Amino acid sequence: MDIAIIKTDCPEGAAAVCALRDVLRKGDLTAGVETMDVRKVVREIIDYVEALGDVAAAEITSRLDNADITPDTIRVPRELITEAHSAADDEFLQLVRRVSSNIREYQESILITDPQPLRRGGRTLGVRYTPMARAGVYVPGGKAIYPSTVLMTIVPAQVAGIEQIAIASPPTGGEINRMVLALAGELGIAEVYRLGGAVAIAAMALGTETVVPVDKIVGPGNAFVAEAKRQLFGRVGIDSVAGPSEVLIVADQTARADYLAADMLAQVEHNPGSAILVTPSGELAEAVRGELDEQLPTLERSDAARVCLEAYGGIIVTADLDEACRIANDFATEHLQIITADDRGALAKIRNAGAVFLGPCTPVPLGDYYAGPSHVLPTGGTAKFSSPLSCNDFLTAASVLSYDAESLDSDAADVIDFATREGLTAHANAVRIRTQNE
Repeated sequence: MDIAIIKTDCPEGAAAVCALRDVLRKGDLTAGVETMDVRKVVREIIDYVEALGDVAAAEITSRLDNADITPDTIRVPRELITEAHSAADDEFLQLVRRVSSNIREYQESILITDPQPLRRGGRTLGVRYTPMARAGVYVPGGKAIYPSTVLMTIVPAQVAGIEQIAIASPPTGGEINRMVLALAGELGIAEVYRLGGAVAIAAMALGTETVVPVDKIVGPGNAFVAEAKRQLFGRVGIDSVAGPSEVLIVADQTARADYLAADMLAQVEHNPGSAILVTPSGELAEAVRGELDEQLPTLERSDAARVCLEAYGGIIVTADLDEACRIANDFATEHLQIITADDRGALAKIRNAGAVFLGPCTPVPLGDYYAGPSHVLPTGGTAKFSSPLSCNDFLTAASVLSYDAESLDSDAADVIDFATREGLTAHANAVRIRTQNE
């Protein structure tokens, strides 16, 4: 295994840590499509869909997904959703219901509600939270199908109170994966579109003759999906422009090397994915590298995992645990694991992370699949200013103000003074005319 062990007690080591951090911040969204101008291709797709609607969406989808899609077959009939749900494996549906229950319970526990308004005399100042009207969920259909992502995006939207939720997924080879259709049926989603990649994002953002535009689009995807989200943000809300999946593990000599190696491999299995161990223990670092060599050949995706681990992974040996926490804070990774003698103490020293997993009994897959918080998380250092997807991301907040005449008269002079100083005399007059009438 050609994974670097970087020691921070030398200038070369410090530079290598910064270089690894910068690689993750840049992301690797265009892996495998380096010969294409992704931005240009996506711009052309968006323009084509905006100009020709269903015709453009069907034509591009048919060509890219080896499917025979027409404007009349973009939307999946309700009967096919019902049929796929009825034919689904009962054990799988039972699992889905357990996971959905966990997600729903967690999301309901964090759902923002209108606070009591602030009252100052005849002034009432508050905020009102309302769910968006429509949300779009993109479900990839390429190398891997992730039914967990369907649950982690749709259930939070449902908890928020969104009544209209649309799914778009590529009809690879002719039809959307039946597991996705079964999940739609299980979750009560009747609006499903046979659209993939940038075409799906454009159609949901802009609308076509068949697709009603949505207010927000969530869900993972490839380079073209990410770029389409980037270009359409502002015309539609998005969850994020996601980069490779990533984990950073802060561990000390109390951690088990086999656990840490397994946790690192779980992330690079995504391809692309990144896994970094930061520890003050040189002995643990060497043991983990040995475990990686031993465990890697047992994986189904071992070749891809090896490439990602060597390109986007690393083991960093620090002077002490405080330095390890400072590095974790700087990287601000999607997943942060802490396995030390004092997990809570280490966490107190770290500000930035998408999701935190404390202790040896809390591996990341618990969050990926089952525990309840959404696994749609900020990547590429964006945890410094972004948060995990939740039910609250499907709400909009509006300030609510109400004055009586006495309060308006009391505050009028200050408002008029401010408006006049800014040269906005119409603003001043909108207040003055009311006080004069009184």
